[in-house]
Formats: sequence, C-alpha cells, structure tokens
Amino acid sequence: MRIFSLFIVMLSIFSLFSCGSKSKSSNVVDDRVRICVETNKGAFTVALYNETPLHRDNFIKLVRDGVYENTLFHRVIKGFMVQAGDPNSKDAPNGALLGDGDMGYTIPAEFNPNLFHKRGALAAARMGDEVNPEKRSSGCQFYVVTGRKYREGELLEIEGYVNNTRLQAVGEEQYMKEPKFKYSDAQKQIYSSQGGTPFLDTNYTVFGEVIEGMSVIEDIENSITDGNDRPTSNVRILKAAIVK
Repeated sequence: MRIFSLFIVMLSIFSLFSCGSKSKSSNVVDDRVRICVETNKGAFTVALYNETPLHRDNFIKLVRDGVYENTLFHRVIKGFMVQAGDPNSKDAPNGALLGDGDMGYTIPAEFNPNLFHKRGALAAARMGDEVNPEKRSSGCQFYVVTGRKYREGELLEIEGYVNNTRLQAVGEEQYMKEPKFKYSDAQKQIYSSQGGTPFLDTNYTVFGEVIEGMSVIEDIENSITDGNDRPTSNVRILKAAIVK
C-alpha cells in the first residue's frame, strides 16, 4: 500500500480509505448486506449473514447511526482476533482500560452450526458465562477472527469438549435426544487450511465475514499492544457505511 508517483499515491489513498460495492465473486448472486469499515490503517468490507437477522439488523442500525465512528480497536491479540466497537473508546486517553462500554442492551444468541469462527469471521463480543449464561451478545462490540490453523485431531478434541459441556448442562436424558456437535468435512478443511478460532464455536454468535481487506485486519493484528492488549498507537474506525 506504499506506492510511488503522485498519481499512484492519490489512487492508493483512495483505495486505502474506500471500499467497492461488489465482492470478488461478482458473478455469484448474493443478497448479503455489505459494510465498508474505514480505519486509519485502511479499509475492509464485511458481508452480514441473513441467517442471523437480529445481529445483522442491529449492526446495520449502528452503522447508519454513526455509532462506530471514532471508536478504537481496543483489544488486539495476535493469532486470535481484533476487537472494536466500545463507545467509551472514542475519547479515551492513552493507556485507558477499555471494553466495558455498551448500548444499554444485549442481543439474543443466534448460533448456527454452519456459521463458524473461520479466519475473517465477524462475531459479537459478550459478557462471560458467569453473568451471562444465555450467551447474549453485546449490543455494539464485535471482533474479527484471525486465529491459526488447526489439525483434525485438535478439532475432534474441541467437538468432544463442546458435547461434554452440553451433557453437563442439560443432563444425559436430554442430551441423548439432541444432535451432537460435529464439524463438517468442509469446516475441517477450512480450519486446517485457512485457520480460525474453533474453540469459540457455539459460544459467540458469528454474524458475518470479511470479504475484502483482510490484509488491513492483519495489519491491525500486528499492532504493538500494552498489557491490556490495547494497541499503543490508536487504531481508529474513521467511518462505517453500507455499500450494498
């Protein structure tokens, strides 16, 4: 993204802070809403899943209301994810601990076995199980998955953990009546070749994915951070807008 000559520099600046309205697979019929998120490190585009309508519609409303403008990526963990959307981060001084800001409401979980934490997944942050046993999502905070690649054996261990946790929660009689958690062959292939954070599946709602600008997410992921995982140099959302 560091280009030479006046014309190319101007063109690169436009590209750095703009998103197109089409995905790379423009020949594929796709009615998903797309959101362009412009940051001081560049722009990326997410597509919102229609299978998670509560999260989709909430995210659209927040974008239209300008809620995300000037908020920070306040929690960045390499090999895991980058998190943003805390309204308290807009005017936060350097080094301030962030992550408690909200909109005064939460969103019911919308878990879908076909929507998982692959690299580039857009998901909702939330409070922990001890105060949020229903796993309801934050009304505004979100994260984008970076993660790492997983071997099939590791994914089998995660399947076992998820199923055992469900058994402990509902009891054997109810557990035996339910379908068991299992990754499809396609999901295993994606986790092994592209990566992600599979241990978050069934715990946090995935409601979209990055379709353009994953290199910007990688740049954010590589930020130098303090002891609270906050970048020492602010990574700020300048603007978010619907492009489709």
